[in-house]
Amino acid sequence: MGHVGSSNQPNRIKINSNLCDKFSVKHYPMLLWGPPKKFVGTGWDPKQENSEIRSIENGRTADILLGWINKQLGSSYGFDDGKYENEHLQKNFSDPAQIATAIYDVEEATSTAFGIILDHKMIRSGTRASLIRFLQLLVAHHPSKRCRKGSANILVDFDNLCPSEILSVNNEEADSCSKKGELGNYQICGKEVPRGYWMYCRGSKNDTRGFSCGLWVLLHSLSIRVEDGESNMAFRTTCDFIHNFFICEECRQHFYDMCSSVSNPFKKARDYALWLWRAHNKVNERLMKDEASLGTGDPEFPKVIWPSKQLCPSCYLNPGEKSKENSKIEWNEDEVFKFLVSYYGKELVNLYKEKELQAVGGTEKTVNEELVASTNAVVVPLGAALAIAVASCAFGALACFWRSQQKNRKYKYLHSLKNI
Repeated sequence: MGHVGSSNQPNRIKINSNLCDKFSVKHYPMLLWGPPKKFVGTGWDPKQENSEIRSIENGRTADILLGWINKQLGSSYGFDDGKYENEHLQKNFSDPAQIATAIYDVEEATSTAFGIILDHKMIRSGTRASLIRFLQLLVAHHPSKRCRKGSANILVDFDNLCPSEILSVNNEEADSCSKKGELGNYQICGKEVPRGYWMYCRGSKNDTRGFSCGLWVLLHSLSIRVEDGESNMAFRTTCDFIHNFFICEECRQHFYDMCSSVSNPFKKARDYALWLWRAHNKVNERLMKDEASLGTGDPEFPKVIWPSKQLCPSCYLNPGEKSKENSKIEWNEDEVFKFLVSYYGKELVNLYKEKELQAVGGTEKTVNEELVASTNAVVVPLGAALAIAVASCAFGALACFWRSQQKNRKYKYLHSLKNI
């Protein structure tokens, strides 16, 4: 299915000038047609031969545009086909390949979260350690290479940018730990992020999906990348991060309650990933009721128990049975875990892997730099710098080492940081 990109407000060129330049937008309105994944690539040049993106030259009226789209698809849809619209969205939403575009939303959510923390001066004496632990988790396991590097940059300089002594004196927040300080100049996922829009997580209304969807994808992607020895620390780190830095008070409390209900430490990464999956479904169940009574949901992306049977039939013990109202779903949790690992692992970074192949002229690399396995080297700066190779406890070793060296450090970027 093609995707139409458009721009019809002249003042947007000031806001999104880089995006306009990237896709050679020179006039308004301008419509582009092509596969969705091509709109997150390197851009479009009208002089480029054999490009999968095309400019729609004659789309001045809705009738002409719909006729052109029908011609491309070999279809005969009309403006009254509301039934088709919802079915089509649901089909796309259940397509495993759609998660590939979410890697950009994960970057957007990471950058947005960091921006919120700085804007609202949320780094205080009681929350500072929580943020450091979460940054360590991102350095070790974020699915995006540029976010791993950006998190490492912040972590390397954090003691100088946001000294604990300042927070202890002020007892609350300090400007140096907010957007007003040097910390505000750091871009956690690189200079291209935030982009100002969502892809996989874009809702049909401005106030639906977006950041919360991107954050959930980030948390799931982290949960399937940690090793067994890191699972409980990753769990506690995630719980503390949401409790201290998520802006929605009610959401924060609900998540904290779910975290508090866990009585025994996690010993397996599988158990943590499945706990997060159950927690997400509990949130969806609660929001289903709230949105139904308040009418605040996204009509095109209603909350559902996830994954659906279309997306993962093997996740259901009885996939052929029709779901009855208020009936409890019987899950095959082994299959659910396999699905989570594939969906938030391999599928999530498909676009990155594709770009990497293009960058090396079609020769496949033996190690995909955009994916972090917990057996890779984790770089920890100390003095000139030090790289520690870790097996099953990369994050745990990083956290312990960081705390032990907290007082006596002068950081420098080291050459091997490129392998983060």
